[in-house]
Amino acid sequence: MSEQKGKMRAGLVRGVIHAGVAGLLSVLLAACAGNSSPPMSDAQRTAAADFDYVIGPGDTLEVFVWGNEELSSVGVVRPDGKFTTRLVEDLEASGKTSTQLARDIEKSYGEYVRQPVVSVIVNGFVGVPSQQVRVVGEAAQPASVPYRKHMTLLDLMIAVGGMTEFADGNGSVLVRTDDGGQTSYKLRLDDLLKDGDISANLALMPGDIVIISESWF
Repeated sequence: MSEQKGKMRAGLVRGVIHAGVAGLLSVLLAACAGNSSPPMSDAQRTAAADFDYVIGPGDTLEVFVWGNEELSSVGVVRPDGKFTTRLVEDLEASGKTSTQLARDIEKSYGEYVRQPVVSVIVNGFVGVPSQQVRVVGEAAQPASVPYRKHMTLLDLMIAVGGMTEFADGNGSVLVRTDDGGQTSYKLRLDDLLKDGDISANLALMPGDIVIISESWF
């Protein structure tokens, strides 16, 4: 009996999630009725070309101290964005590039080591939310994916394993934030993934959200 109730609750949760995504999608589709492929301003092109990855909570960092291997360490950035090395606790890491963090560690280590030379290597990329691209709805594996330079819609769909059999790819939308506001654009995922129409591919920006619609038949 308890197992049956558990299944009913799980079904109810899935139904609520689908209803929420469907409701949001209907609003976005109405808003983007006149929008086609998203334009990219000069500022956005420059930002994409000059993109520098910044460390985020969950990233794995390898700290290497030249000539002082006993001070080298590997660890994960905590959810509060801080990182602890063998000599210094609670270093602010989130939002910094690996080079910036390395200089901060050198400054802190300078109190204990003469002229330390530090390198920081980032592994297990997660990134900060503003540098992630999110996929929700009928993706095979809905996820937040770290943005990478020159990332395209096709790259993103490969990363999430494509769409489910219930997806309406050509009814999906891209939500992009620009100048403090959000604009929605139609996507042609069926054309891109099923028909191989590369013209349906497009360049992505950090912070983009892809909402994959559910087919009603």
